[in-house]
Amino acid sequence: MSGQVHLAIEQTLARVTLSHPGKFNAMSRAMWRELKAVFLDLQGGAGVRCVIVVGEGGHFCAGGDIAEYPDFRFDEAALRDFHEGDVWGGLGAMLACDVPLLAQIEGNCMGAGVEIASCCDIRVAASGARFGAPIAKLGFPMAPREAALVAREAGAATAREMLLEAAVFDAAEMKARGFLNTVLPDGTLTTAVLARAQRICAQSPQAARLNKQALRATRGATTATDDTAYRYADSPEHHEGIAAFLAKRPAVF
Repeated sequence: MSGQVHLAIEQTLARVTLSHPGKFNAMSRAMWRELKAVFLDLQGGAGVRCVIVVGEGGHFCAGGDIAEYPDFRFDEAALRDFHEGDVWGGLGAMLACDVPLLAQIEGNCMGAGVEIASCCDIRVAASGARFGAPIAKLGFPMAPREAALVAREAGAATAREMLLEAAVFDAAEMKARGFLNTVLPDGTLTTAVLARAQRICAQSPQAARLNKQALRATRGATTATDDTAYRYADSPEHHEGIAAFLAKRPAVF
């Protein structure tokens, strides 16, 4: 099973659930494509006033589905298509959505999870949540537009520690660094997020959309990726990092 992105709508509230059982909701290629389709539908539809983005089974998203990576990551053109088409397709659809997005984060929020959370307007986490992007252990960088997104939302210093040190932070630290709006005790998150979503739904939907458009304009566009970004595709370190992860052994660089 390659995982799924579920959309449920109840009156004016939508819930987008990342689901990949047994993999802490790691994002597969199919899930990235589903994420794009879901948010294009939400942007084009009418009536929804708030979207809760949540992971299934006590975790938000543990990153990408590394089991798929040998199928495409070692070819430059295929790697570019994955990041610029699949991944940025999903993230870009989230960023372009004029409906307020509320991230409900618990458990693992790593790599792709941090990127998806970075697309949300308000981020609320359980105290046990953990955040990072330890892909340096796998021998590859974060794609340029994805790195720019994380640096903008989490802060450049935090992004550097995540990407260069493979640092992992707890929810309290991410709140102190400005990435999270609120941290709540484990077990109270769902009720509190629902209450916040209901407050958003009670406001003017026109005002929300116009505010999101104005705020988006102040951020500026994320720059396009240059032609050299994916030349590492067939590099020895890229092969070694992914092979070591799949073999459950330390990588040797």
